Amino acid sequence: MGLIEQIIARAKSNKQRIVLPEAEEERTLTAADRVLADDIADLILIGNPEKVHALAAEKGLKNIDKATLIDPLNYEKSEELAQLLQKLREKKGMTIEKARELVKDPLYLGCMIIKTEGADGQISGALSTTGETLRPALQIIKCAPGITCVSGAMLMITDKPEYGENGVLVFGDVAVTPMPDANQLSQIAVCTAQTAKSVAGFADPRVAMLSFSTKGSASHEVVDKVVEATKLAKELDPNLKIDGELQADAALVPSVGSKKAPGSDIAGKANVLVMPCLEVGNIAYKLVQRLAGATAIGPILQGIARPVNDLSRGCSVEDIYYLVAITACQAMDAKK
Repeated sequence: MGLIEQIIARAKSNKQRIVLPEAEEERTLTAADRVLADDIADLILIGNPEKVHALAAEKGLKNIDKATLIDPLNYEKSEELAQLLQKLREKKGMTIEKARELVKDPLYLGCMIIKTEGADGQISGALSTTGETLRPALQIIKCAPGITCVSGAMLMITDKPEYGENGVLVFGDVAVTPMPDANQLSQIAVCTAQTAKSVAGFADPRVAMLSFSTKGSASHEVVDKVVEATKLAKELDPNLKIDGELQADAALVPSVGSKKAPGSDIAGKANVLVMPCLEVGNIAYKLVQRLAGATAIGPILQGIARPVNDLSRGCSVEDIYYLVAITACQAMDAKK
């Protein structure tokens, strides 16, 4: 069974409640129909019921009635959620009038449903920007305990079983924080290892903190940042298997790792690669994807107390379908 099939099977084994706040969007509704047909998750669709039903009829979608459909302009809990939102954001100047308007916004409404434990995760982005997806999540659900920055992981599926976990690696951060400081980088390491467990199913995440230096072979302030981040990550999660700074070949190739970092438990065995900055992460995953023919799944947002994931506006039905399963796996792990 491949990784994608494993993720879907894990999602089916313990169905989670996932909000799709862009239910009036064609690809989203088509993916929702497939998710419901395959019994991967319980879905909460937010949109105008007439528009949703009309689109479902037009596309011949037979399973939409299995979802909970919420009209954001006529929701019986709107006032209750507005009152709570006003209290949550009172110190930021939130008025009840503003809160009442915001809970009509599907993205805010979905996050409020999660906040009140009516759902376990949310996916948007087919119509919305990353900022529009993240803003309500950070304002309402907030970051996980001990975490202050959001990041994005990418699952990389290669045909090189000698690397990573039978050819699968997890890269972070590839999507969110452009120039993390040492503290943020340590959080990215912990969160990416967690994603490796909850989504990729790694029983034993082994984290390499990447740089252009291995164990002092080069001297520079950006290397110092990686060294400090490694130390902080160990403090944040004492059980984390992590080492750094390591060059990519030292992290992945046993013969190189043993020469450059003798005695390291991670060198030559890493399955989680943490990049020193977003520029490196984004370039690295795209090069591996294009030159090595790897399958890249993500980005998977991490660091939020309950999973909220962001789609590309150019996403396919398949992208949405898979991201529902991924979000469900994250939601299971967030409850532990």
